[in-house]
This record gives sequence, C-alpha cells and structure tokens, in this order.
Amino acid sequence: MATGSVVDHTRELVVLVHGLWMPGAASSLLGLRLRKLGFDTANFSYPSVRSTLDEAAVRLGRFVAAHRSPRVHFVGHSLGGLVVMTMLHGSNIRSLGRAVLLGSPCNGCAAAVQLAGRRGWSMLLGRALPHWRGDQTATINRPVEVGVIAGTRRFGLGCVFVTLQGPNDGVVTVEETRLPGLTDHLVMPVTHSGMIVSARVARQVGVFLKTGRFDMRDATSS
Repeated sequence: MATGSVVDHTRELVVLVHGLWMPGAASSLLGLRLRKLGFDTANFSYPSVRSTLDEAAVRLGRFVAAHRSPRVHFVGHSLGGLVVMTMLHGSNIRSLGRAVLLGSPCNGCAAAVQLAGRRGWSMLLGRALPHWRGDQTATINRPVEVGVIAGTRRFGLGCVFVTLQGPNDGVVTVEETRLPGLTDHLVMPVTHSGMIVSARVARQVGVFLKTGRFDMRDATSS
C-alpha cells in the first residue's frame, strides 16, 4: 500500500519515491532536508519487488490525487525514478512541477542484466526487470522539466557481483542515467545508496525544483 500523510498546505509538495528493496522511510532524511528548504514532502511506498512499473505508477497516481497542493514535484531514487516517469507518461496532473531522478537507469541497467543471469537473482530483482534491462526505456513525452543526478563513487553491487564499464555509482553507470529531453544532468561523487542521504544531493534537488537547473559547482567529471 502507498503510505504517507495527506497534506493540504500552501507550500509546494515533493513526492519522494524510493528504489528497489527499500521502504518509503528510506527517503525520510531527504524529505527533512527538503522541508528545511521550504517544501512539503510525502513519502510514497510501494512493493518494489512484486509490482510492475505500470502497477506502481497507478498507485503513485492515486497517491498524488489524494494530496492538494499548488504544485507537485517528484523525486525518484533508482527504480523509483522509473516509476515517476511511467506515471507521468499517462498522467494529467494540472499542478505538475518538476522531477528529479537520482541514479535512475533510464537506458537500461547492465548490473540488472548480469544479475538476472544468475540463479535466484531474477526473482529478487522483481517484476520491473524488463525496464531495468532496457527492453523499455524511460521517455519524456510531456512538457515537464526533468533533471538527473548520477553518481561516480563506485560502491555497491558493481564492486562484488557484476562488472560495470565507465563511471558508475556502484549499481548504475552515468551513461545509463542519460535520457533524451532532459532539462539538466549533474554528475556528483556519490554512491548509489548514498544519494538519498547526501546533504549535497538534497541541496541540488532543492535548487533544481526551484529553478529548473542544477548548480554546476558540485559537478564532477563524467
């Protein structure tokens, strides 16, 4: 079930969508930091292993409909970013703001492909696996400003179970986060899981949600 308190405030709302194997509470620290920057926040939770992207997107759409806000933004981490993009593809949110994807494999995920070939891993990766493989890539088909933050601090599955080519955050490569039609793309020295607890990432998310651009002073070479 989707969780999170229904809010009705005059401040803009940021809906936080977690990644694979994580609970909605995983975004709590990021939410706290965004509230200090002047936003309201709500954590959306979904069964990341059992749900397809379409099923999670429908849940997200219903969750958003239960909230009233002058403007609704989205921040999705990893698989959560794909849930956000899938939901936006067919949504009609009148108060739609901006979206930030954190380490989301918009162009497939080599780590997922490699793990899926090993016994037991396909089940753990869940029903959204085709999107992680890149069989269906994320698209931007409506006038919404989307920013992506990619990481280059290699720590995670990519260090132990798989081989990743090029700069990566330990799970997703920088190139896998690139999406045609992006408003902005920022590469930072953070790990895949570390993105959602990084104060620097939270600041960049806030900057993009307010201005539609990242502050490139935090950028690192990709």
